[in-house]
Amino acid sequence: MRAAVLYGREDLRIQDVEVPRLEPGDLLVRVRSALTCGTDVKVFRRGYHARMIVPPALFGHELAGDVAEVGPGVKRFHPGDRVVAANSAPCGVCFYCRRGQENLCEDLLFNNGAYAEYIRIPARIVERNTHKLPASVSYQDAALCEPLACALRGLDETGVRPGDTVAVIGLGPIGLMFVKMAKVLGARVIAIGRRAVQLQHARQMGSDEGLIARDDGGTLVEEVRGLTDGRGADSVIEAVGRPEAWETAVRLARRGGVVNFFGGCPNGTTVEIDTSLMHYSNLTCMASFHHTPAHVLRALEIVTEGGATARDFVNRVEPLENLLEVMHHLTSHNGHMKTAIIP
Repeated sequence: MRAAVLYGREDLRIQDVEVPRLEPGDLLVRVRSALTCGTDVKVFRRGYHARMIVPPALFGHELAGDVAEVGPGVKRFHPGDRVVAANSAPCGVCFYCRRGQENLCEDLLFNNGAYAEYIRIPARIVERNTHKLPASVSYQDAALCEPLACALRGLDETGVRPGDTVAVIGLGPIGLMFVKMAKVLGARVIAIGRRAVQLQHARQMGSDEGLIARDDGGTLVEEVRGLTDGRGADSVIEAVGRPEAWETAVRLARRGGVVNFFGGCPNGTTVEIDTSLMHYSNLTCMASFHHTPAHVLRALEIVTEGGATARDFVNRVEPLENLLEVMHHLTSHNGHMKTAIIP
């Protein structure tokens, strides 16, 4: 089959590889749509991901497709079934899983290889994080479930409530998902991005206000306070993954507010936080990582209900052979939406 293989920093090759062999409980899925992701762009630029991928490795993790073959023992799925599979599954028995923190599972199983004609879905993911698609749900819509599940979990952990003011820093696809889902929860959303076109997309997602992020974080703080009677936002979602954006996020929150450092920064980076501000403003600072099976299922429900669709987040469709060009386009910051890769 044809597949994308990541060998290192910006070393991505489309080549012939063996179709994966199945073990008991596995599925072989014919990929019908694989979506690009900000995490994939970071991995492409850095050449690795500490938790998810070590080169050389098959690449990509947001997908939907058709079951082509079932491994021994599989009863719930059959060839021809339309399915969406998440990119991981927890063990269900470790210290963290028993406490409902399945994203921190001591043996969290990751799966990559969506940018290919076929992908093997390991048995544990088949059992815990693979779902049949209703006939009304397209492959592109279904492939949104994995990133949407991450945003849903982030909002749950942040404790966003109806009537809250939520500031979202970073308006790539995941930031726009936070905007859209925060509006579904009944929040007022201040969208913060680098470019006017991002603010336009955020407005389409339902944002109430939009602000241009400048290097002068102080100006942004004043603007957010000006929109919140001088207080600051109830919740701040950082969806950029830069230390300076983390530091700015803390300054945008009101006293007693919550800051969620959702964007993952490069290894070895640090941030400086005003301890007096933290203490006397009674701030809650946290970080959300990944998703859980419950959030993946909820994401599929939202997609099925029409609450999130590919037309909201996907603006290009390209064949697998063009993936390298797509990745270069996204790293240049010219592309801030998702591309659907059709193997």
